[in-house]
Amino acid sequence: MTPACASLERFAADKLAKLDRRQLRRQTHETRPLGGALVERDGQRLVNACSNDYLGLSQHPVVIEAARAATATYGAGSGASRLVTGGHPLLFELESRLARFKGSEDCLVFGSGYLTNLAVTPALVGPGDLVLIDALAHACLHAGARLSGARVEIFGHNDMVDLETRLTRLRADCRHAMILTDGVFSMDGDLAPLPALLELAAKFDAWALVDDAHGVGILGEGRGTGHSFQPPALAPLQMGTLSKALGSYGGYLCASRAVCDLLRSRARPLVFTTALPPASIAAALAALDLIESDTALRERPMQLARRFCARLGLPTPTSPIIPIVLGHADSALAASRALQEDGFLVAAIRPPTVPEGTARLRITISAAHSEADMDRLAAALQSIRQTTEAAE
Repeated sequence: MTPACASLERFAADKLAKLDRRQLRRQTHETRPLGGALVERDGQRLVNACSNDYLGLSQHPVVIEAARAATATYGAGSGASRLVTGGHPLLFELESRLARFKGSEDCLVFGSGYLTNLAVTPALVGPGDLVLIDALAHACLHAGARLSGARVEIFGHNDMVDLETRLTRLRADCRHAMILTDGVFSMDGDLAPLPALLELAAKFDAWALVDDAHGVGILGEGRGTGHSFQPPALAPLQMGTLSKALGSYGGYLCASRAVCDLLRSRARPLVFTTALPPASIAAALAALDLIESDTALRERPMQLARRFCARLGLPTPTSPIIPIVLGHADSALAASRALQEDGFLVAAIRPPTVPEGTARLRITISAAHSEADMDRLAAALQSIRQTTEAAE
């Protein structure tokens, strides 16, 4: 082993040891989907209660058949970036459908939600500009903000007073400004106060980017968080993914035609990345058909979420994401193991994904779950709660 390799190995081993001491080391586990909400891990059949497949569409036969047929027609991959030869017909159809669905002029599809948020902010702002971002916004929004080179200010979670204070103090000295937030916050399940946020954006001439990865398909008749308000609160930059409620893979931005045209030339994760495979695009199109046509499917996750929270005496949920905050990483890991013994897959969420002292179980409820699943999970969590209280 060369000295350089030896120093790299020592570095990695030291970092891993530190993570182990804090119960923060991540591991991957082979998990086989069995259909519906069932998976198999380590030879055990489990009810998956931590997936983002909110409508169960990744396992839907219509979605699967659409992906199969597209592969047979167009091939397994796209072959190049969108600007070379990767712009096959399904991609243009999907962008047109998403624009109509979200109520925008145009849409641009990217390779993933993470890539979308790495692309948009750096393409629109840079040094001399200002980006204000919610403290609990997704990591990829924060990464895109830092990558832009603009001044980045983090405002308190959903704190419109803090946001207005920072805008008042800083906006006049900056050329352009953006406000970045989730629509549904992925770890807490609460909603951004979009009407108030968009009012501030208009007052200070700031461009709002809303990451609605966890709202589309569920809220606002499936059209997302902004459509759940009356009147709708639609940001000029509406970002989302194809990988959650739509059961496929990819990301997108819905915006004006001029903004999308600009990004087609300036968004590096679009220009320099191979386009999505046909199967993913066709699957998303089929999922959109189901979301638009099946009201009962769209409404089921929230119906089950309300049932689940009522069983546990929790506040009425605003999304299918239910956080059970336990505090320490070891407490979350122990609760996750206990739930697995009871037949449920619920991952422990630990820092840095969530702030220090807020390690948790993140329950996500899907249309693929049954009422019995929710009742059994609530009973298992109640048992864990009682055991923990007795030990204290």
